[in-house]
Amino acid sequence: MRASEPTSSAWGWDLRSSRIALALLCLLASAAPAAGEVFLSQREALDLAFPGADRIEKKSSLLDDAQARTVEQLSGAELESRLVTLHAGFRGDELLGYALIDVHNVRTLPEAFLVVLSPDGIIKSLRLLAFYEPSEYKPGERFLAQFDARGLDPELRLGGAIHGIAGSSLSSRAVTTGVRRSLALYQVLVHGPLGAVELGGAPAAGAAGGR
Repeated sequence: MRASEPTSSAWGWDLRSSRIALALLCLLASAAPAAGEVFLSQREALDLAFPGADRIEKKSSLLDDAQARTVEQLSGAELESRLVTLHAGFRGDELLGYALIDVHNVRTLPEAFLVVLSPDGIIKSLRLLAFYEPSEYKPGERFLAQFDARGLDPELRLGGAIHGIAGSSLSSRAVTTGVRRSLALYQVLVHGPLGAVELGGAPAAGAAGGR
């Protein structure tokens, strides 16, 4: 796959039809260039997420009341939008994994990151796509690497397996909350009635767990 050039127009993502996402996109468009940065386009991020994939399928779903409650209970985080897009990478008939994009405010400005999961729901990588708060609050690679090889378990929290960023507790909390929300969405979308059968017919291998 050929990655597109990184531009701010890459924010025209599948979340566009969500009212929450529209508000965030307007906020991104109005932010001063010095206040933030887009690091990767959606295509670039997905190409990095699934190296060697010959196709990436997407499924946009509108969660019902029961699914939304389950996501919030599993993650311990508020679900701001019920419209969710799940990406699945394939090499032939082999399912390589899943990816979700989480967009949220840190303080008053947004950030976005891509959560890449193995077929059984374990985090393979976490990539920061855009960050519009001051750069000193940006989560670094060392912080993001703490999430690698983890699943949705009680230790996936600040003060547990995750050590916060010194002087940037809001950034630490925002990332941790977003990751837990993405893992909970995986559980509901893949193991629930909107599961992986609709994403190429390759069911997930099992439930997510910790290290």
